[in-house]
Amino acid sequence: MAFVSRFEWQPVVGSTNDVVSGWLADGVPEVCFAVADEQTAGRGRSGRTWTARRGAALLLSAGFRPTWLGEEHAWRIAAAVALAMAEAGDEIADLAPGTIRLKWPNDLVAEVPGRGVCKLAGVLGESVGLGGSDPRVVVGIGVNAGWPRGAFPPELADSMTSLAELAGRDELDRRALAEAFLARLEPLVEELRGGRFAAAVWLARQLTNGRPVRLERPDGAVETLLAVGVDPETGALLVRDPVAPDDIRPVLVGEIRHLRLPTGNSVAAGV
Repeated sequence: MAFVSRFEWQPVVGSTNDVVSGWLADGVPEVCFAVADEQTAGRGRSGRTWTARRGAALLLSAGFRPTWLGEEHAWRIAAAVALAMAEAGDEIADLAPGTIRLKWPNDLVAEVPGRGVCKLAGVLGESVGLGGSDPRVVVGIGVNAGWPRGAFPPELADSMTSLAELAGRDELDRRALAEAFLARLEPLVEELRGGRFAAAVWLARQLTNGRPVRLERPDGAVETLLAVGVDPETGALLVRDPVAPDDIRPVLVGEIRHLRLPTGNSVAAGV
């Protein structure tokens, strides 16, 4: 693909995000991609650890030099990655378009009969130099691809799913998923480079809209609010307090540690 400057699939790495960050620091142009069968030091948001059985997940990171995007809109890169993977997952698993949803900020989830909303993938965005002459953004995504349900870790069996499970298969071709992802991501990146964002498509995938959410902040404070939308300009979740229905306020990603749906399923993005 013309927009891919470098693509490597490695058996084992510490973290695909670290691999791509190193490439960007060494001057590799955008867009560069690292994929691994296994990570030994994968991480998620807020310092969490991200683990996956070898060969069961698509572990991928993409590196960008977004001189073409204002600092206030850098969050859209992670949003584009999440959207592209949701579309690719629907395609490769032969699911109805829109089956895979986005749970704010960028988790991929799906409704599973008898289990409710289950996590399919997590996203971790990292950046340096935004607003400067050499901005760098790395977005990592870990997708539960080939895990049959019987292989899920017992503590996660009720809250996670995989593309294989959604497709009714024992395994799923991760290389085909990666290829479909690149094909979906390219036009989204070209739109961003042109100053546009596929806001309508991204918003249509949002699962959180209109649902009660339980926000847990880093200091331990907890609020139960109603999610009423997502601001396509800032990426903020728009929430309303049930006791003050006219008071709609934004919540930014860095302001919360967990977002839980009323079913109790917790989804925290990470790779």
